[in-house]
Amino acid sequence: MSKASDSIAVTDKARIEVNQRARGLARGFPWLRGLLGMLLVAFGMAGAAAQGNFPDKPIRLVVPFPGGESIDAVARVVAERWSVRLGQNIVIDNRPGAGGLIGTEYVSRAEPDGYTLLMGNVGGLAIIPNLKSKMNYDVMKDFAPISQVANVPFFMFVSAKLPMKSAKEVVDYAKKHPGELNFASTGVGSGVHLAGELFKYLEKVDIVHVPYKGVGQALPAIVEGNVQLVFYPITFLPQVKDGKLRPLMITAPERSKVLPDVPTAAEAGMPDMLASSWHAILAPAGTPPAVIKKLHETLAATIAEPGVRERMGQLGADPVGGTPEQLSRFLKSELAKWKTAAEASGFKLD
Repeated sequence: MSKASDSIAVTDKARIEVNQRARGLARGFPWLRGLLGMLLVAFGMAGAAAQGNFPDKPIRLVVPFPGGESIDAVARVVAERWSVRLGQNIVIDNRPGAGGLIGTEYVSRAEPDGYTLLMGNVGGLAIIPNLKSKMNYDVMKDFAPISQVANVPFFMFVSAKLPMKSAKEVVDYAKKHPGELNFASTGVGSGVHLAGELFKYLEKVDIVHVPYKGVGQALPAIVEGNVQLVFYPITFLPQVKDGKLRPLMITAPERSKVLPDVPTAAEAGMPDMLASSWHAILAPAGTPPAVIKKLHETLAATIAEPGVRERMGQLGADPVGGTPEQLSRFLKSELAKWKTAAEASGFKLD
């Protein structure tokens, strides 16, 4: 670790102890007050200077899903330009598993120095905390919000080998053949999984959940029709263009600019079938405010770049941005929303 990084790690933790000892000494030796005051100011300035040099080495951006997922694609688009503004490489570190739980927990325990960040999503930050009675991290206590990055609506995709040409036809078939249709997900408790559960609940159909470790494993089964449907972002656009997958609806209030012929959930007769994922970048709690400020300012400028917004749009992600305070309020609202949904469904991961 560099001297600047050492200072960042030590300064905030040590400042309290130094202040306490300084006050004790000053009580017994009044003549020390002025000298100690100057030393404490210098100590604070040294910490600020160290943080001012941030970053002086590459930053690790943890994506809690495998490469090829929608969140991974968005992370790489952002990291490419964000690294230019920060003047340091941003290395994508894929740590998949448990619907995003493993990578999210890893960052919650990382050194709070700004060099390990999380590209989190709705699964690990809002859904799973409401589905498990025992968690190894607290979203609102163990993370320092930086900014929301994007909102990503889902599409209902089916294999082009299947006869269904509309979402209604899927529902009709499922009601006539309970338990015969399967839907894929990228892990139990993921947003993709809960979108399927929401569909089952709203349409009163019996379809079977088939979880995969990642979209790379799920895609061949979906294309072949072995698993009949999936709710997923527009990442499957190449398979749609190749005629291998058929998008039946977008689970959003508005149509997609990329697939404008695909009806919305309301147009498909399912107005309450609104489901999406979202991506946000956070640091471990305790990361120095000056570091958070620099990360936020450079990230906000990155998200505002026309080229970045265009590329995110091509991935089916709607750029968001926003302040750390806005992300904090958003996380609270999402946790409350999914708590209500979890209690209503009765679904648990324990």
